[in-house]
Amino acid sequence: MIHLAGPVVLAAALAGAGVYGLLARRNAVLVLIGAELLLNAVNVLLVTAASLPAGGLAVLRGGGVRAGDGAALHDPLLPGQVLAIVVITIAAAEIGLALAVVLLVYRRRSTSDLTLLRELGEASPTYEEDPDDGELADALDLPDADPAPVPASAPVAEGVTP
Repeated sequence: MIHLAGPVVLAAALAGAGVYGLLARRNAVLVLIGAELLLNAVNVLLVTAASLPAGGLAVLRGGGVRAGDGAALHDPLLPGQVLAIVVITIAAAEIGLALAVVLLVYRRRSTSDLTLLRELGEASPTYEEDPDDGELADALDLPDADPAPVPASAPVAEGVTP
């Protein structure tokens, strides 16, 4: 059995680097890398906890249920490793979706700097409610509104086009 200090120190270093990446970076890709480092720190702790004997830390300190007492339980599913696989699956989905959003933002704005992306929200000073004019209409190629639309059921005189 390995000593617990190694994986705990590794998880703390990964978590510290992840928090730094989330809080101090402006590049969206580096923020995503920080989030992945945090999830990897959680995975290290989950697998470390799964490697503990039945009874956890109490057995290591001399208390609790001992393996020789006959009351020790063995979990065949290794819940720490199963939870680590769940976290890896969620991380893969998160990074795929987030990288797709970052790629679309980069194509649109030519930057991945998060401080320059405030205009994506409603609190932006350039926010427009009307989608028929402005930048959004140009991006979606919306047709210009007809000033006086003619209903389809209205009679049309001969020789006059609506």
